[in-house]
Amino acid sequence: MGMMKELDIRNLDHGRETWTAYYGDRFVIKRPLPTFNEDQQKAWLEKQHKTKEAIDAIRAVNHTVYNVPEMTFINDDEYQILEERAPGEKLTRDVFIKLSTRQQHEIVNSIGTFLVDMNELKPAYAEHDHKITSEFKFDSLMLFINTRMEKWFKKNEILQMRKFCEQIDSFTYDTYQAWSHGDLNSGNVYYDYKTSTLSFIDFAEAGYHMIYADIFAPLQTDLRIEKRVYEKYMEYHQPSLWRMMNLRNLKMQELMKYRAEAVLMKRFLKASQDLRSNPQSEKARRNTIEKVAFMRDQIAAILALEQKYNKKK
Repeated sequence: MGMMKELDIRNLDHGRETWTAYYGDRFVIKRPLPTFNEDQQKAWLEKQHKTKEAIDAIRAVNHTVYNVPEMTFINDDEYQILEERAPGEKLTRDVFIKLSTRQQHEIVNSIGTFLVDMNELKPAYAEHDHKITSEFKFDSLMLFINTRMEKWFKKNEILQMRKFCEQIDSFTYDTYQAWSHGDLNSGNVYYDYKTSTLSFIDFAEAGYHMIYADIFAPLQTDLRIEKRVYEKYMEYHQPSLWRMMNLRNLKMQELMKYRAEAVLMKRFLKASQDLRSNPQSEKARRNTIEKVAFMRDQIAAILALEQKYNKKK
């Protein structure tokens, strides 16, 4: 293709499936990991075509309050793609809290607008009963709590987590499946200080998801803007398409609480999978100590949510 000599190999990024390098100031070039066999490469390529369809669909809405970088082309023969780079930096809480009130308001507005545009791109599925715990490996979480957690945590911490899990597992609500991004976190949303533009990237998980999953995604939980984003969503959503719960609804209050708690439980579970009962090296021992401290932070955050929402009752 004649572009390899221009790749900036100082900026390599090896993800779970993709090798990435900057290509000039405006683009990134991506390929499947070199360890992939032919079947894995073909599956990777199929996923990129699906991703490009989702990107092209939301770009066609042509909304000016947010940006979706273009996937410029896919080279099937060489298993590589060229994408526009998202300007700015990842929208973390540290970035968000340093912004002005006006800039924060613009971000909330952009997220709310993007969510509505994504959801309303395609018809929603019929309303049905749903459990949040069906969306992640809840059985694995309970197995850790009941069989391994005692190796690193106090009895009261175990009892707290068990109680939190019993409560969220008993919670059900009526919802719809709507066309959604599916992976809204601070790694997939960029903010450009120069233009005050919000960019959404990584549409690999785009598809039909439970509608409240994206509205109360990890991004909004981390920025602590769940309620404000939902208010914007309700402002722009066409109610004739499907009904949404009012913020004052007690079921909605529970939903917001458990959605946020689910984000923290998933992080707790992921960290638990890296724990070692008998770490042999100093590095492994440090990693275990750091993971346990991180998991304690998640327990504390869940407890804070419980206290916050109990005050509202």
